Amino acid sequence: MAQAFDLHKYGIEIEKIYRNSSVPVLYELGLRLEKGTAISDVGALMTYSGEKTGRSPKDKRIVRHQDSEKNIDWGDINIGLDEHTFMVNHERALDYLNTCDHIYVVDAYAGWDPKYRIKTRIVCTRAYHALFMQNMLIMPTTEELANFGEPDYVIFNAGQFPANRYTSEMTSKTSVDLNLERKEIVILGTEYAGEMKKGIFSVMNYLMPLQDVLPMHCSANVGENDDVTILFGLSGTGKTTLSADPKRRLIGDDEHCWTDEGTFNIEGGCYAKAINLSEENEPDIFNAIKFGTVLENVVYDENTRKVDYTDVSITQNTRASYPIHYIDNIQMPCVAGHPENIIFLTCDAFGVLPPVSKLTPEQASYHFISGYTAKVAGTEMGVTEPEATFSACFGAAFMMWHPNKYAEILAEKIKQHNVTAWLVNTGWTGGPYGIGSRIKLKYTRAMIDAIHNKDFDNSEFVTDEEFGFQIPKSCPNVPSEVLFPRSTWGDKEKYDKTKSKLITLFNENFKQFEANVNKAIVEAGPNNYELHS
Repeated sequence: MAQAFDLHKYGIEIEKIYRNSSVPVLYELGLRLEKGTAISDVGALMTYSGEKTGRSPKDKRIVRHQDSEKNIDWGDINIGLDEHTFMVNHERALDYLNTCDHIYVVDAYAGWDPKYRIKTRIVCTRAYHALFMQNMLIMPTTEELANFGEPDYVIFNAGQFPANRYTSEMTSKTSVDLNLERKEIVILGTEYAGEMKKGIFSVMNYLMPLQDVLPMHCSANVGENDDVTILFGLSGTGKTTLSADPKRRLIGDDEHCWTDEGTFNIEGGCYAKAINLSEENEPDIFNAIKFGTVLENVVYDENTRKVDYTDVSITQNTRASYPIHYIDNIQMPCVAGHPENIIFLTCDAFGVLPPVSKLTPEQASYHFISGYTAKVAGTEMGVTEPEATFSACFGAAFMMWHPNKYAEILAEKIKQHNVTAWLVNTGWTGGPYGIGSRIKLKYTRAMIDAIHNKDFDNSEFVTDEEFGFQIPKSCPNVPSEVLFPRSTWGDKEKYDKTKSKLITLFNENFKQFEANVNKAIVEAGPNNYELHS
């Protein structure tokens, strides 16, 4: 039922407003009013995001303002926008919202630590978007909602309505605009729900370093002895899968902060990739898909409503959004101590990097700034061999400051709290994509178990001549030859050439950071000299 609540102060005159509605109410409205919405055989709400099935990073803009512009790393990722154009798009969004029969409002928190959390308000036009953000944010209690007051940041999601391409600085009919001074985000021309989630993350990535807090694109969990592990990784590296560990309590799967007191999750839910999801490989995520979960852009049987997670005919970026308490073993509230281990996950489709290696603090900073993974052939038109992707801080698309700002805070905290850093490759072994095979998930889990069980503390290590990291000679439940990628390749000469190519890619990418990065971090990168002559 719509509440007596108004948005007049924003210039929105709609009377019928659904604020923090129950899951059944949002299901009913979505099924009745939103085309293509259905219920799966296990009760999840299946929705379509329309033409855009992923984020539109080239259409994201930040308003240039004298109060904040010196702090922002302007360029291809943080693209500037003038205040006037922001207000044109703002007006266009309000005009559209005012044509709607009803509006949804979600008032909730970002950040589990009350000292750092921000109050957020989502104004949107789809039940799917409201349910998604109720899953992804931290929902207030009845008492907290009654005393919610004014939000710190507001998102106006008019994504069903396009931006005007003839407006100055617009590159398409999609526009996602952040104004730090007005504390507002305006979304036009995309119904992909992830834009709201990542909009809030971008805000936290700006605000937290001002308080000497490190915002991180990572998952995190905690063991029986309250030992915390942070897992960094780009999409497809296994961040969500590996953090959902039945032996450890999940803190969160995607966005965290590291403060002087410890770590906290920014979100109240999880947003898992659903491609090839199976109960056997990812039981925690598979079982979290039920009533209240949003399934985005999946293909299902029209009769049984059973989802085919292998079907990527709509998009490879199929997703499941659910509250964190849908996972059985969680840390609640989602706050914990300082990490003992930091794991950088990479999916190396070149088949060069070892499946596990130990890093020095300087190497950790180097790999954090590099943020390496590799796309495999076939995911994009024209890509016929693995393609390196570097995303600074494992989340460049959401980082507002220069990467060095985040790297300095990370290096300081690693040294202060005596944290061990690891590089874990979840990609290919025995050759590159197309020749080798993906490292078995059970082996990756065994290596991460070994890190947690301190099995490597008494291990012998071999130092990689070029990268400099240390590779353990053995790991429980993993064949020793798997630990050394060169030994798994049939053609050793081809391995050496591929390794040399990857080193060159690392070095070329890092040139953009060298001028602003500590010399010890620059020197922690790989050497590129003749391999195994």
